[in-house]
Amino acid sequence: MRRALTSVGPGDGDGGDHRNGHGGGHEPDASRLWHVTLSVSGRPAPLSEVRRGLEQLAHDHPFLLTSRYADDHAEIRYWEEARDLHDAAAVALRLWGEHRSSAQLPPWEIVGLEVIDRATYHQRVAEGYGPPPAHPVGVHPY
Repeated sequence: MRRALTSVGPGDGDGGDHRNGHGGGHEPDASRLWHVTLSVSGRPAPLSEVRRGLEQLAHDHPFLLTSRYADDHAEIRYWEEARDLHDAAAVALRLWGEHRSSAQLPPWEIVGLEVIDRATYHQRVAEGYGPPPAHPVGVHPY
């Protein structure tokens, strides 16, 4: 079964605290928001092609919050709605490969993946050791 990728804007969501797996009166298997950071790397490619590919990916799938790129690596950050971490990670691990042809992305491999729940993301930001909120949204060079 193929899962649709979802779109969530910055600050969207239910606002519930899901640290214990439940929150806001939701059922245990209800969807939750997960912040995903996908890192890819490979042989150098022309920067213009990398940028164009990431822009096409963002156009085709507007769930992307931001991406950063260089000629030999890129990082994609976005919010995913999924039942649990396993589902969010599975979608993230398919993202690059499934869209390599349609977006003409470089033939890079996934070299890193972080999936954290919404509460953990906001806690990290509030404590000053997490990634800052992605501003501006879009595709940017490192």
